[in-house]
Amino acid sequence: MKNNKTNVMRVLEQHKIDYNAYSYGDSVTAASGTEVADLLGKDPLNVFKTLVTVGRSGQHYVFVVPCCFELDLKKAAEAVGEKNIEMIKSKELLPLTGYIHGGCSPIGMKKFFPTVVDISARDIPKILFSGGHIGIQVELAPFDLEKVIPVKYADIVE
Repeated sequence: MKNNKTNVMRVLEQHKIDYNAYSYGDSVTAASGTEVADLLGKDPLNVFKTLVTVGRSGQHYVFVVPCCFELDLKKAAEAVGEKNIEMIKSKELLPLTGYIHGGCSPIGMKKFFPTVVDISARDIPKILFSGGHIGIQVELAPFDLEKVIPVKYADIVE
């Protein structure tokens, strides 16, 4: 899998981060996180989704949460010091981040946005999240993600 590298994989390798890469599906059709977990034979609590939001201030934020949970917008706003936040519209994702829905990764966005990872990740030896394309996941230790991008941990799920 490492022969067909994504930008996410290149960034991880530049930082000398050990990771596993997995492919699934047809690389065109986005699958839900729980479907990805099933396809890869992984625990859904270890498969995370990347969500992009905008606060009342206009600032964008990235939240990384286990795929089997929903982002609690009130907790998420509190974690970043906003009065409220909302999910961005799907059509805004590509121009803002460089990623499409189903292939959005917290690593390698066009611009860095404050990133909050659900606190549950700290208790998991390895988490999986999008490798930057539909059909590709990367797996690494949460503390290795911290070596690539600044992250904050908080309880942000319903």
